[in-house]
Amino acid sequence: MFYHLLVPLQKYVSFLRLFQYITFRSLYAAVTALLFVLVFGNLIIGWLRNLKFKEEIRALGPDSHKAKAGTPTMGGVIILGAILFSSMLWSNLLNLYNIVLMSATLLLGAVGFADDYIKAILKRKDGMPGRMKLFFQILIALAAVLIIYFNPSNGEFTTKVFIPFISKVDSNSLIDLGIFWIVFGAVTIVGSSNAVNLTDGLDGLAIGSVLIVSVTLGIISYLTGLAPVAAYLNIPHIPDAGEISVFIAALAGASLGFLWFNSNPASVFMGDTGSLALGGIIGLIAVMIKKELLLFIVGGVFVIETVSVIIQVGYYKLRKKRIFKMAPIHHHFELSGWSEQKVVVRLWIIGIILALIGISTLKIL
Repeated sequence: MFYHLLVPLQKYVSFLRLFQYITFRSLYAAVTALLFVLVFGNLIIGWLRNLKFKEEIRALGPDSHKAKAGTPTMGGVIILGAILFSSMLWSNLLNLYNIVLMSATLLLGAVGFADDYIKAILKRKDGMPGRMKLFFQILIALAAVLIIYFNPSNGEFTTKVFIPFISKVDSNSLIDLGIFWIVFGAVTIVGSSNAVNLTDGLDGLAIGSVLIVSVTLGIISYLTGLAPVAAYLNIPHIPDAGEISVFIAALAGASLGFLWFNSNPASVFMGDTGSLALGGIIGLIAVMIKKELLLFIVGGVFVIETVSVIIQVGYYKLRKKRIFKMAPIHHHFELSGWSEQKVVVRLWIIGIILALIGISTLKIL
């Protein structure tokens, strides 16, 4: 909104030219989202508590989690509200990527909200049927990917997959999936959405990891949108990708603000309202900036959590035995004697290391 209202006025008031710069708007998008969460957080948490949106703790979980029963859930509405409000103020609202990101945020948040509502209010522990939830996720992901696929500004890079440490723009090391990239992109988004959902099991773990990944993707998005820098780093230049940084900054600011309330002991949980949407957003951004495979490194914590569940379920079906004491793996560490705070901080450290490795791939060829 500010971009459209104030930039045309720079010929009358010179300092308004600042609003045309992505870096300036990204900074204030982060600050706006952070303040939104801090100012309205307690009010929304109280509202959720009054409406009986409370978390149900599964009986088979660690004993330490039983004290969390009754903690308000659906806190994702705080995060998503902050992201959308800040993006509306500071983004270029005509940028196709921002339109797709804000739409996907709203739609995936609605799916998660419905799931949380069924669990908390209708008292159905399993929430929305898994196949139905997956259907809506796939539908939203496919719609977003198709819009990107037919966006001419992506040029020759749309269907190409870049392999970290190997690919460069002027080489034959790229994998061109052709029309099958549509499926690949949708799987990336849906997989990321569910991976964050699985990670959301300890106070601060998922939102802290989302913060780390969002900052990393924000840096890469900005560089991808700068032609000289993209050419120097030998990464694909996507002209409109820089504007994504403003949205990501809002995501990072909202995540940091929510961590204030979600750190141990949590005053509120994000619920599927937050986790499904945030995971989907991360996957969608990776698809937009052609870093689908890099997301496996940068979002390595989410990958580890998801793989631990796949291994646990698969091995149990084959051998009727469990490899981990409990999956996802963060519960295994808890049951092995680690405190919740230690598990969270150590996984954050792993996430930061993986994020740094991911950034380093920009110049390692």
